[in-house]
Order: sequence, then C-alpha cells, then structure tokens
Amino acid sequence: MSSALTLWDWGIIVFFLLLFVGIGVKAGKSSALNIQEYFLGGRRLPWWLAGGSMVATTFAADTPLAVTELVYKNGIAGNWLWWNAVAGGMLTVFFFAAYWHRSGVMTDAELVELRYSGKAARFLRGFRAVYLGLFMNVLIIAWVNLAMLSLLKVFFDLQDTEAFLWLAGMMVLVMFYASLSGLKGIAATDVVQFVVAMGGCIALALFVLHSESVGGMQALKSRLAEDRLSFFPAIGKAAENGHAMTIGIGSFLAFIGVQWWASWMPGAEPGGGGYIAQRLMSTRSETEAVKAGLFFQILHYALRPWPWIVVALCAVVLYPDLLARNEARYGFVYVMRDFLPEGLRGLLLVAFMAAYMSTISTQLNWGASYLTGDLYRRFLVPPSKFPSQTGLNRHYVIVSKLFTILLALAGLVLTRYIDSITAIWEFVIECGAGLGLVLILRWYWWRVNAWSEITATFVPLVVYFIAKFILVRWDPVWGMGLQDAPHGYYLTVGVTTLAWIAVTLLTPPTDNSQLKAFYEKVQPLGWWKPVSGQSGTRPLLGLLIAWALGVGLVYSLLFGIGYAVLLDFVLMAASLAIAAICGTALFFVMRRLQK
Repeated sequence: MSSALTLWDWGIIVFFLLLFVGIGVKAGKSSALNIQEYFLGGRRLPWWLAGGSMVATTFAADTPLAVTELVYKNGIAGNWLWWNAVAGGMLTVFFFAAYWHRSGVMTDAELVELRYSGKAARFLRGFRAVYLGLFMNVLIIAWVNLAMLSLLKVFFDLQDTEAFLWLAGMMVLVMFYASLSGLKGIAATDVVQFVVAMGGCIALALFVLHSESVGGMQALKSRLAEDRLSFFPAIGKAAENGHAMTIGIGSFLAFIGVQWWASWMPGAEPGGGGYIAQRLMSTRSETEAVKAGLFFQILHYALRPWPWIVVALCAVVLYPDLLARNEARYGFVYVMRDFLPEGLRGLLLVAFMAAYMSTISTQLNWGASYLTGDLYRRFLVPPSKFPSQTGLNRHYVIVSKLFTILLALAGLVLTRYIDSITAIWEFVIECGAGLGLVLILRWYWWRVNAWSEITATFVPLVVYFIAKFILVRWDPVWGMGLQDAPHGYYLTVGVTTLAWIAVTLLTPPTDNSQLKAFYEKVQPLGWWKPVSGQSGTRPLLGLLIAWALGVGLVYSLLFGIGYAVLLDFVLMAASLAIAAICGTALFFVMRRLQK
C-alpha cells in the first residue's frame, strides 16, 4: 500500500497542528508576567495536568520504535530494560515529591544552594546549569530529532535533506509556541498531544491486529513462539525457542536491584530532578505533587506500552526478516505505512508529531529554566542590577524566550552530526551511573555535602572514558569483559559510590546555619539529629509501605492490562485483584501519612 497522503490526511495534519499551537499560546498567556509563571505555571497546575504532561514528555517519536525493537529481539520481556525503573519512579512519588514542592526552588540546580553552602555549591549550581541545561539537553533533543528523521524517511521514502527540512519545520513550530506559552501552555498542549498520540497508536494496533494478514489476537498468538509472549525474562539460561529475553544473573541484578537507584537518566532521576521535579514543583500543593507523580507512573508504565507491544508483535509476524536487515525498530513504521486506511495515515503521523512536539517543548522549557535561573540570573545579570521589579520580570522572561530559541537551534544543528540514537543513550546512562545514591541521600543524610555531589557527577565521566578508551585495550588479557553488560556498569557504579562516600567523610560538612535553614524549610525525614536536635531519626516505615504498595499497584496493573490484551482472562483477573488490593491499601496509607 502506498504511503502517500491524501487531501483528507493533510487536512487532519493541518487541523491538529493549528490546534496544538492555539492551545499552547492561549493557555500560556500569563507566562509573560515573570519566570515563575514561565517555568512553573505560577505553581498552580492541577495534579492531572502536571502528571499528564510528564507522561506526554516521555512519549517521544522514538519510544514506540524502541519498544518495537525490544519486542522483536527479546519478546515482551525485553521491556524489562525500562520496566525495572518502576521502583525508582515510586521512590520519587512517596519520598521526594512533597520535598520538591516544599523546597520552593524553580529548578533542581537551584536546590544545590538551598542544601549546600560555599564556593563548591556555587560551582555545582553553575556547572549543572550548563551540563544539564545545555550539553545533556541538546544531546537529548538531537536523539529525539534523529528518531523523527528516521520515521519520516521510512514512512515517506524521503532523502536525508528532504526529511531534515520537514524536521526543521516542526522544530520551528514547537519553538514558536514553547517560547510564547511557557510551562502552563506546554502542559496543556502536552495533555492534548498525549491523547491524540495514544489514540492514534490504539487505532493502529486495532487495525493491524484485525487485518486479514493477522486475523485477530488468537491467530497472532498461534503464529508466535510461546516464550516471545512471556512477560518475564529467562534468567541464567537460554529461552526454549530463543525468542524471549535471556539475561544472566548479574544483568538481572543490575536491572532489578541496582539501576533504578544508582543511575541518573533523563525522566527517571532517582529522587526526581529535571522536568519531573519541574512538574512536581508546579502543582498547587504537596498532596497534588504526590498525586501527579503517581498518576504519571501508572500511565507511563501500566497503560502506555500495550498498543506499541501489540503493533510490535504483529510486525514480527508480518515482517520476519527485519532483524536480519537490522531494521527491527522500523517495524512500527512499516505497519503504519501498509495497514492504515485513508485519513488515518494522517492521524498516525499527527500522533507521532504530537509525541515529538510534547517532548521537544518540555526539553526547551526545562533547559531554558537552567540557563535563565541558574546561570544568567544567578551569575551573569543578578536582580540587583534592576531598579524596578517590572523591568526585572520582563527582562528575564525575554531572556528565557531567547534561550528557548537558542536550544532549539543548537539541537537542530547537532542532529546533522550524529547518526546513532543507541550511542547517545548508552553515553547518557554510563555517565550517570553512580550519581543516583547521592541525589537520594542528600535529602535524608545531613552529612552529604556539595563535594559529594561534585564527585558523583564527575567520577562516572572519568571512569567511562578510562574504561572505554584505555582499559578496554587490556580487556582480553585481564578478562574483565568491560564491553559486556553489566560489568562496565558495575565498575562505574562501584567506583563512583566509593569515591563520593570517601570524599564526603574527608571534607567538612555543610555550614550548620545552611543545614538548619534547609531542614526547617523542607522538614526531611532521616538522619538529621545533629541539625534537628531530635533524639533519633524520624520514622520512614510509612513511606516504605506506601512505596511497596505503589510498586505492586503499577506492576499488577501493567500485567493485568497485558493479560487482558492477550485474552488470558484468568491471569488478568488475578493481576487486577492484586492491583485493587494494593490500590485500596495505598489509599488508606496515604490518608494516614497526610495527617
């Protein structure tokens, strides 16, 4: 079937693009008042809007393609490469969401000078502003751009230059409404874009599943190896038919027991951070911050992946040779191209555009918040330079818009010079390995200082480059297997953890006055006796119970929905019953914690 778009398709595309821009600009009218409005929506976002915006941001153009590749290579169980992060996400919900809101900061970089003191804190805040707001942010924008380029080239059979011009047009559109609307407009647009994107993916899954080429779920299951349909990986042994995820004990422990708390990753930072913290801080209250985080985790892990998985399983049957051609990720696009009727091709293309735009708009706004608040306002042009508050607010909002445009252009330029999404993703994961524990403990242990976080930030970068370019030359002799997961990952996490703990104990603690101010404002639990004067640590048991129930709720919903999709109603009922028990218990625990 041809992938050419009809007049009806083009009408759908133009309508939705104008709708997205209109919603963003109208909803964000108040963003010009000051940078609190521009970057945090005036801290008035309802929980469902903040949570919906988070899940829309994590749904990028590359996400369905990545899931398709995982399913193609390792069956449904291949998704444990990202499903393992549920525990870390729930940690943010119950242990940190209220703290982020209570802190009153605008970015997680600003938290550095609320929590720490001295020149080290000032350096760390400025470094994080540039490292995260510019360097890492532009890398992320470039890899999202690269995924959208791949989709355009495959779907329309475009040449590189033609696809890049399409991409540039979309980037200009996002840059336009993101710079004008601020976070409130972006969040409102995100939610609409998420509904459109998920609606399009569900429609695609239904069309291909019930097409003559597939014949429904029972027919699909009969044509797939049983282990490809398993929800769990084969641990320590090969899968029976070689179609399911098979991992060693070491890798399994890395995924389940280490990665979710040890690694910094965009959108899955231990303890929150990045645009997740931004959304939590933008809510109306601490309670709504917790609700927003929980809503995000449920949508992100339990609901969102199943239309993609269904399409991926159909692609395995319809295009069995993609793995040999190294084109497994494009199975999703081939299904779009070959099985959508007139009109719905435009809707699916809009769905991917919506996913792309929601991610890019957030990255632009989030990155500009660092560059404006933590670099420009803090170090270059502080408020003391302005005689009037009105002129001050107007100036910073204009600078915020200029930084938004700068980041968009930088991401577009970098896209021309990279050719591997996987390489960027591996770099980001490896360079954040070991940082997570510091980001967690800075809230719960008074002794963590700015040097702890500086060490945990830089050591992974050093270990990564030493392992990648020096130690690997002696790998065959030493037999370390640094190129094989999870050995290199364990090395980085272990070295980083030992380094920052040693530095913490060897350097002076944060000034007591700074610690007292932080403690009085945030009221954290944990080990604060020298600061709080309390005779013991405040109890964490209630939060631990809420965390465990939240993890159980998300996983049981994930499996319950999955079993329903696969028409396994007995296991569906059992999973959803567990979800109901976890959800009910969590409701009562949260009510008790709020008293």
